[in-house]
Amino acid sequence: MMAGFESGIHHVTLLTRRVQANVDFYVGFLGLSLVKRTGGYEDAEQLHLFYGDRNALPGTLVTFLVWEDGAPGRVGNGQVSEIAFAVPQTAIGMWLTRALAQGLVVEGPSREFGEPVLRLKDPDGIIVKLVGVENVPDGEAGISRIRAVTLLTEVPEETAAFVSRFGYKPGPVNGAIRRMVSETDVVDIRDASGYVPGIPGTGTADHVAFRAADDAAVAAAEAAFSKLNSSPTNVHDRKYFTSLYVREPGGTLIEYATDGPGFAVDEAPDALGQVLFVPEQDAARARDLEIMLPQFSLPGEPRMPRRDLPFVHRFFMPEKVGDDTLVLLHGTGGSEADLMPFAHRIAPEAALLGVRGRAVEEGVARWFRRFSAMEFDQADIRSEADAFAAFLEGAISGYRLDAERLTLIGYSNGANFIAAVMALYPGLIRRAILLRPIPVLEPLPAVDLSGSRVLSVTARQDLYAVHASRLETWFTDCGAALTTERIDAGHPLSEADETLTRAWLSGQN
Repeated sequence: MMAGFESGIHHVTLLTRRVQANVDFYVGFLGLSLVKRTGGYEDAEQLHLFYGDRNALPGTLVTFLVWEDGAPGRVGNGQVSEIAFAVPQTAIGMWLTRALAQGLVVEGPSREFGEPVLRLKDPDGIIVKLVGVENVPDGEAGISRIRAVTLLTEVPEETAAFVSRFGYKPGPVNGAIRRMVSETDVVDIRDASGYVPGIPGTGTADHVAFRAADDAAVAAAEAAFSKLNSSPTNVHDRKYFTSLYVREPGGTLIEYATDGPGFAVDEAPDALGQVLFVPEQDAARARDLEIMLPQFSLPGEPRMPRRDLPFVHRFFMPEKVGDDTLVLLHGTGGSEADLMPFAHRIAPEAALLGVRGRAVEEGVARWFRRFSAMEFDQADIRSEADAFAAFLEGAISGYRLDAERLTLIGYSNGANFIAAVMALYPGLIRRAILLRPIPVLEPLPAVDLSGSRVLSVTARQDLYAVHASRLETWFTDCGAALTTERIDAGHPLSEADETLTRAWLSGQN
């Protein structure tokens, strides 16, 4: 450690499944500043938010990877189980009153290692502690920095020895917890022998990062770890800091991160967190990523309401919103955000409502189950169509959508599902764009679709295109106003799809 350089926690990174609730808690309730918003460096389609003090100083930072409506994890061995923030001891009563006023469940105040502690949970169930500390400037009541993290481990002595490499020294012991102390904060190591192993997912921590003096310290740590029987290390340039990752003997992922160059390298120091940045390697699709990443509002800003409906869904609202709403149904293995860039290009002023299919096969999302490539679970199609009809009616009512300006766009499996819904609930869907559709409902019933307008786009090099003509004949026989297009392409979407759908949609209005 360099002379005069403070040791301690650089940041803690966790995972959330609901970005708006996360922002409301960490900015609205805790009073932290949103100091950076980026696309993830490992996956640019994953939003990454950074909170801290207004100067984004290391030691104040807590970051979240946003797995919107993602699967919850399980807190267990090999993970950070709690995060604690330092507040003035004299402000504990104020924080208790504030939490109760906002309807939060609070435990305490109690005392841990002689300090007053309030224990509560964030919207994902992550344990957040507010710890009263001394030596805080008079008149300040807010969070000053991260006070502690708790690590769960079955090898507490080995974990403690590993943590000591980052400038921590043994401190007091209280029952199953041994405290490691740095110049600025503490790490509580809990002996959780016999407890369940952690499972990654929302509501859990991804890693804790400790402070490195500079790039040379990171390089030295990498060389030292390579000589140990430790996990492989990976060094990364994260633009705002350089770091390496390594797992301690108990399994917790640890990052070792430099203080610099800091978060002001691409934003003014007094305007941090206002712009969405994407990693340089994804610059070519920056606009698409801006549309795909979940939107949110800071406390006090206008926001979309959130309705409890049968399907996971997400809105994208452009800066200038017109009268149209496009409801987007992805293909096999897709997500509610997949078609958003495509839809925004064909209708820049339309509100976009992306929906996620509920049938999961081999780990990927679909709209209904199937028995083979061309044999579909008819009962499941009908069951999911029933739920989707309720979803669509609820969305129109709950979000006050204009049913006359509503267009459903489906690709592949999503297009097939839209056609099935139209067959089972004639009149529900009045405008539909079906990209690479085939019939999946058996039999196709004779219904009245005289009020519906449909665009069907098939591709000559698509192996499934041979099946599309039967669906198109059925639409015509049922009285739908059908437009069919054949393009020179395969199953994936192409520029020709954008050109045709843009022209058709413009003509409908």
